[in-house]
Amino acid sequence: MAGKDDSVGYKRPPKYTRFKPGHSGNPKGRPTHVRSLKSEFLAELSELIRVREGDREMKISKQRAVVKALVAASIKGNMRAMAALVAFCSRAFGNEPEDSQSQSPTPDDVEIIAEFVGREERRRAARDSAGNDSQPPLRNRKTTDEK
Repeated sequence: MAGKDDSVGYKRPPKYTRFKPGHSGNPKGRPTHVRSLKSEFLAELSELIRVREGDREMKISKQRAVVKALVAASIKGNMRAMAALVAFCSRAFGNEPEDSQSQSPTPDDVEIIAEFVGREERRRAARDSAGNDSQPPLRNRKTTDEK
C-alpha cells in the first residue's frame, strides 16, 4: 500500500512535479511593468552624451544635442530644419501671441460688424413681412435622397 504522502489526487500532485524544498514556483519573480513609448523617449532623451563644441568637450542631454543640431542646420539654411524648428516652437510655446485675445476691435471692425447686423435685420424683416413662414426651415425639410 502506498503511504499517505504518495497518494495522487485533488490538491496532491505527483511527487516528481512538486516544488523542491527551497525553490519557488516563480524563480525570476514578477516581471517589471512595461514602460510606455513616452517614458522610453523621455528616458532616452535625458541621457547624457559627450559633445565637442570647438575645443571644449562637455556633457549634455541628448535632447539638448538634438535641439542644438536642429538650430545649427536651420541657421545654415536647411529649409526642412527651419520648418521643423518652427513647428516645434509653435507647439511648445503656443500658436497665438498672448496679447491677441486682449485686443479690442478697431473702428473699421466695428463699422463692418454694424453693417452686417443691419443687413441681416433688414433681410429677416423682409422675409417675415413677405409671409415666407409657410415653408419649414431647411433643416426640417426632407431632401430627395431621404425619401
